[in-house]
Amino acid sequence: MPATLPDGEPAPADGALPASALAGLGSRPFGVYVHVPFCATRCGYCDFNTYTADELRGASTSSWLDPSWLNAVRRELELAASVLGHPPKADTVFVGGGTPSLLGADGLGSVLDAVRSSFGLTAGAEVTTEANPESTSPEFFAGILRAGYTRVSLGMQSAARHVLSVLDRVHTPGRPVAAVREALAAGFEHVNLDLIYGTPGERADDLRASLDAVLESGADHVSAYALIVEDGTALARRVRKGELPAPDDDVLADRYELLDGVLEAAGFGWYEVSNWAASHAARCRHNLGYWRGHDWWGLGPGAHSHVGGVRWWNVKHPARYAAMLADGASPAAGREVLGPAEHAVERVMLELRLVEGLPVDALDEAASAEAKLAAADGLLRPDALDAGRCVLTSRGRLLADAVVRRLTGN
Repeated sequence: MPATLPDGEPAPADGALPASALAGLGSRPFGVYVHVPFCATRCGYCDFNTYTADELRGASTSSWLDPSWLNAVRRELELAASVLGHPPKADTVFVGGGTPSLLGADGLGSVLDAVRSSFGLTAGAEVTTEANPESTSPEFFAGILRAGYTRVSLGMQSAARHVLSVLDRVHTPGRPVAAVREALAAGFEHVNLDLIYGTPGERADDLRASLDAVLESGADHVSAYALIVEDGTALARRVRKGELPAPDDDVLADRYELLDGVLEAAGFGWYEVSNWAASHAARCRHNLGYWRGHDWWGLGPGAHSHVGGVRWWNVKHPARYAAMLADGASPAAGREVLGPAEHAVERVMLELRLVEGLPVDALDEAASAEAKLAAADGLLRPDALDAGRCVLTSRGRLLADAVVRRLTGN
């Protein structure tokens, strides 16, 4: 979860949602996100809402499953059941962070048990946890598989030691591949590796080596993100001081085309601008729920939720989050109620990122005309547009934000 919360209107103290948001609840896929805000160390590029032991003033790294945090999550689950009335069973669960693997297999099992007892899980539910390679082991993977997890997402970022050093990642270059193999040996069918490209000092050959390692590992999903220098991070301070160059947009475009070509040749198809899967079954259903505007409840400090066109976000600090719930109040810091205009813009922003694109009939007359111009400019596929859908070309994926601005007028 990003460290900076958006502006919005005040959220009700009891967390109540308008009747319009609850209408149709259960007819749409429903996901649950759990934010684990703990990290052993802070990566220099990261601006997520996370806390080290020192920042939490003495928390022990031997017991990251803070009872106050887990009890607060359970209280928020009770709040969710009250607000939603008859909460739908979860089609997907995603435990993210932070570093969820610091909780260990037993801790992650406790988290999933809490979600299962409050919401229940649909048959065949997808249950994912993020993990850092250095905090996993064969026993860890076997334990979370027994607990009910079906998918693991590992933070690899790069196979080049000097790139990992710039990013302040502490795992060794070979550990992510070993972790994937341990997860597969434990019985997981679906494993993702995260990559970051465009780090200062990264060469094209470094990215090729990272992709070779990904393909050798047996992972069936890859997420790859361009490095963004976020304000307030250690990386931003180093760039501002001139110690490191800022990422170059032309280099980022070249890197994206490189990784897309390598992955496509290896049988990985893109299904979202930053995500590739070896099969349809390997796609992350939880994240697809975000891009398709489905419902989800986000648990934990700083977590975001969306139900029926209402979006809200929790307070950031674990102590404040726990205290509000202990007082019987919603931990929401603010919310937005999306009107028709906001919903239309958001639909373009999210669905256009997907391989199936956006239906042309979701656009107004001016946006439809703009879509034809974008196709003429090589940003949207003309054949898809003729079939009634706006689908990004390869060049369009590089300029996705610009295409969104053209179609929304923003």
